[in-house]
Amino acid sequence: MTVRFTRRRAITVLAAAAGLPLLMKAGRTDAQVLRWQGTSLGADASIQLYHNDRAKAQAAVDAGLAELERLENMFSLYRPDSTISVLNREGKVANAPDEFIELVAYSREAADKTGGWFDPTVHPVFQAYFRHFTAPVVDPAGPSADTLARALALVDWRGIQVDSARRTVAFARPGMGLTLNSTGQGYISDRVAAVLRSHGFRNMLVDMGELRAMSTRPDGSAWRVGIADPADPARAITEIDVVDKAVATSGGYGTIFDADGHFTHLIDPFSGRTAPRLAGVTVVAETAAKANALSTPLTLAPRAQRQAMLSAFGGVKAIFVTPEGVQETLEA
Repeated sequence: MTVRFTRRRAITVLAAAAGLPLLMKAGRTDAQVLRWQGTSLGADASIQLYHNDRAKAQAAVDAGLAELERLENMFSLYRPDSTISVLNREGKVANAPDEFIELVAYSREAADKTGGWFDPTVHPVFQAYFRHFTAPVVDPAGPSADTLARALALVDWRGIQVDSARRTVAFARPGMGLTLNSTGQGYISDRVAAVLRSHGFRNMLVDMGELRAMSTRPDGSAWRVGIADPADPARAITEIDVVDKAVATSGGYGTIFDADGHFTHLIDPFSGRTAPRLAGVTVVAETAAKANALSTPLTLAPRAQRQAMLSAFGGVKAIFVTPEGVQETLEA
């Protein structure tokens, strides 16, 4: 039985020192850095905040972490009492928090714009793979066709019912399930960055599973971001410069269900098949939520649909990589 859960779709920004997700050259600046590392929605997370007042910076980070905790209580599949866990268990949640309704509505919009290649109701299929590969006896061929067919019958983003006025979210059919990881990590990065910004800080990297680079480095230069090699995620296959943008990466290597790497966590919502292990997509956008929402479907949709998908969102850039290097770059 082999299930390699990193709970991180990809390593977008590679470590320069002490495991910190940053590639930087030393610049002349008086700013100091306050660093935090932890997890967000089960993924590795970090904050790097540049400051000239340690106490003020610590207060800002504490406020950002309070926001992270508040949002985890809505979106985390690991917490049985979270809003999303209640929804998945009971099929309906009442008095839903504003942020939960906002993110579910945004996820429905992203599904519409991608023609369903992004589908947050794919959770039952993921669960089918998880149960199969964590069973005492595992068939290396994967879940049976009947098992996948039953799970796929529950996948349809149009079955998410959102009533903002009554503050309810519900499923159209029993057994449906929702995951917000493919928008939630970016959404949390945006929210935490906004909290830090509200405390008067400009230069920061916030990574709650997807990266939000605010402004520039303290010396005025761009942030240097490394895009991981799918065959060796600890190594950057290429680098990009980012100023006041967000970066999200998806790759099958983030979670591998079997020893041979034939089954990954990125699931085609139409067929139930999984994305290749040795391919990755990095999206650069103005918000981490948008970059996050696009990176997963771009790993799954046919190449002929990529440009239209990017154009539906606008203001984005996508970089497609394999172990051989950059295969394609598209912008809209």
